[in-house]
Formats: sequence, C-alpha cells, structure tokens
Amino acid sequence: MNTADSPTHASPTDRHGGYRSPLESRNASVEMRRIFSERRKFGWWRRIWLALAESQMELGLPVTQGQVDGLRAALDDIDFEAAAVHEARLRHDVMAHVHTFGDRVPEAAGIIHLGATSQDVVCNADILIQHEALDLVAAKIARVVDRLGTFATRHRSLPTLGFTHYQPAQPTTVGKRATLWAQDFAIGLADIERLRDDLRLRGMRGATGTQASFLGLLDGDAEKVDRLERLVAERLDWNPDRTWDVCGQTYPRLADARLLAGLAVVAAAVHKCCNDLRLLANLREVEEPFEKHQIGSSAMAYKRNPMRCERATGLARFVMNLVGNGYDTAAVQWFERTLDDSSNRRLSIAEAFLALDGCLDIMENVTSGLIVHEKVVAARLAAELPFMATEDLMLEAARRGGDRQHLHEVIRQASVEAARRMKEEGLENDLLDRLRRTPEFASLAFDELLDPARFVGRAPEQTDRFVEAVVGPIRARYADRLRGEADLRV
Repeated sequence: MNTADSPTHASPTDRHGGYRSPLESRNASVEMRRIFSERRKFGWWRRIWLALAESQMELGLPVTQGQVDGLRAALDDIDFEAAAVHEARLRHDVMAHVHTFGDRVPEAAGIIHLGATSQDVVCNADILIQHEALDLVAAKIARVVDRLGTFATRHRSLPTLGFTHYQPAQPTTVGKRATLWAQDFAIGLADIERLRDDLRLRGMRGATGTQASFLGLLDGDAEKVDRLERLVAERLDWNPDRTWDVCGQTYPRLADARLLAGLAVVAAAVHKCCNDLRLLANLREVEEPFEKHQIGSSAMAYKRNPMRCERATGLARFVMNLVGNGYDTAAVQWFERTLDDSSNRRLSIAEAFLALDGCLDIMENVTSGLIVHEKVVAARLAAELPFMATEDLMLEAARRGGDRQHLHEVIRQASVEAARRMKEEGLENDLLDRLRRTPEFASLAFDELLDPARFVGRAPEQTDRFVEAVVGPIRARYADRLRGEADLRV
C-alpha cells in the first residue's frame, strides 16, 4: 500500500501528523511550559549577552552605548527561522543565536559574546530557568499542603480503620491520615525551597573555567575580572555571592543530580498519597472528585475509576526514574567537561519539571475536592472494632474481679469462631454477641466501651498540632499564591 494513500499519512504542515510530547499536550501547565520554552531560553541568552556587554562597557572595553541600546531593544525580537538556518550551517546552537542576534543588531554584531564561551551563556541561563521552575513547583506544593490541611481539620475526629501491612490495625482518624500525606509534601517542599535558594550561577569563566579570556580582555587585571562577573550577576538580578567558587567548562553536574533527586522526593510524596487514595477508592471510603459527565470506563458504565490519581502516579514514577540520569551524567564528565551531558540534560531536567508540574496540578485538583463516605468509613470500622476492643473489654472485666488469664481464653475462643464465621461463611462479625452471652462479660457496658472515639488515641490533637505547626507557616509563606485553580486539560 502506498503510504501516501494511508489514512495515517500526514502532510508536513499537519501539526497532528508528528509526535508531540504528552507533557506538552496533556500534562504540564501553561506556566511551566513557558518557563521551558525556546522563547524563554533564548530570551535569557540574550539578556546574558546584554548584561555582559553592559558590564564590559562599564569596565572600559570598546563597547558603545549605542551597541548596548540596540541589543536591549531587540531582546525579544527573535527570528527563530533564521536561527534554524544558521544552526543547520554552523552545527552549533549558541553560535547560531549569536549570528541571529547580530543580524538583528548589526552595529553590535562584533561585541556579542565578547570573551565568552558557550557555557557562560548556556549554564547561567539554565540556572535562571531552574530558579523560575523551582519557585513554581514550590508554590504548587504549598497549595497541596494547604488543601490537605483543610481536609485534615475537617475530618480531624472522624474515626477510621487504620492499616499496617494493609491489614486492619488500630483506628486512626481520616484527618490524621491526611496529615501523613501533607507531611510528605512538606518534606518535599523543604527540599525544593533549599534547592531554589541554594542555586548558584556558573559565572563568567571562559572555556575551561579559568577566566583566561576575560583576563586577556581586561589587560591582566584580576580585580576587573572579578568585577565583571559580579556586574553581570547583578544585572541579571542575581546575588553575585551565589556563584560557584570554581568550575570547569560547566557548573558541577552533581548540582543537576541533586536537582533531579529533589524533584523525585516530591514525586514520591505524590505517588504515596495517590496509592493510598486509590486503595481507599476501592474500599469506597474516600474518592477523588468525579465530574457530572465524566466516564469511568468505556465498557463498565457504573465505574468511577480514580483516573486522576492513576495519572499522577504514572507521572510521578516517570520523575523518580529520571534521577539516574543526573548521577550518570555527573559521573562521566571527563576532566573539565565532555559534551554527552547536553543531549541528556535537555530531556531529563525539563521533562522532570514538566511531569512533576502535571502531578502537582492533579494533586491540587484532587485534594481540593476529596469525597469522604462517612457511613462506609463507620461501617468498616464497626466490622473490625470488636477484635480491637477485646483488650479494653478484658481489662474492664478484670477490674471487676475477673481472672485475666481466664478472660483471655474466653475472648480467644470467641474471636477464633467469629473470624472463622466471617471468612468461611461470609457472615458478619458476631464477636460482641458471643461475649455478651458469657457470664464473664455480660455485665459490661458494651456501647460505651465500643465508642470508636475511645480508640483513636491523640489523633485529633496531633492533627490540630500539625496544621498549626507545619501547615500554618507554609500558608503564611505562600499566602499570595494559594488561590487559583489547577490547569487540568484531560
């Protein structure tokens, strides 16, 4: 069959005829996509070239005010098609954009990139982009913590069956369980804030990090070389003290490994929370929001699949599995630098941010509208509570004069038979009825002793304390960024 006759054949102008990353088309927000756009990247390159030219002019190099003004006027006038033509000819993306910028401002063409190497532009721009992206991630994590804090407070005292090993365990409360999710996100937020606030520019260092080219331009004046680097940082609105002390051709690639690991910590928090919610959805206790016209299954019309949590889980797993790229890249940087970092970093760093961004938008949406089916929660707890209450029943009977060892045996026999009946016959738990019929336990106030609130320990207090001590300060730090609605397109 001729492929031109195939229904899948696409013309060169058909935007649906080629691969598009799902991170762009389905998951990442407009904000994050803009941060990692070509326009933002090359816009930062041009701002670095402008800052370098201005600083060189200030230090007395042959750069004129007219040249600087021309560069400033053309910062965002980027001819992407011309840049592509230059790159096809030069096989070098930085030089392609040097020429494109020079074509637009011909009077300044000779001083663009003066004394610089590619990584004086690329590395510094990458850090500025990472700073923007980390700040956006931090705000989105704060939103999730805020929503979980509200949910935890609302359900601070609602008893629910606890699970260890996914087996029934001591009761907790729905709100206390939510604080465990929120705490994981708070841990991730602390890592993201630390990464954001510790980011360092590479600085103006030249081909192997020795600043030899700038030293030559400035007639061997080391103080002027240092001053040049500080001026460039300041013009980029960056603290000049937050620059790497030494570097090779690039900033240390271990910084990228730490970055990816920090993003993966947040992804793990997403994954854990979503897994819990998916399990709770199966138990019909807690569900993610479900829209009026949403379809759970193309075949099973009754289904309400936890599709948002499932999607977030898959994206989180993708982020966690990108971490190895950072370690591998850092480990194989020969001496001052080798180029096998570039093609990998273009994928791993950007996609880790884009995927995590999608995760966090989903989590904001989910945690803003979690549905708790309180009667189901109470019924499941009631079915298991008799087993968990046996110690309290035994102690109360012993306080009334019963023999502790004999009471233990009575409870053991009744429990074994009640459990057998549940498992083999599918019947309800009749342990309490069995104990009520025994002379050892007949006189106890079962209803009072079986109040679920007696079995949750300090869960409500712990919830209140967590919201005050952890959620409160996060809300205060991000007060102006907590509102808004997540950008969910699917």
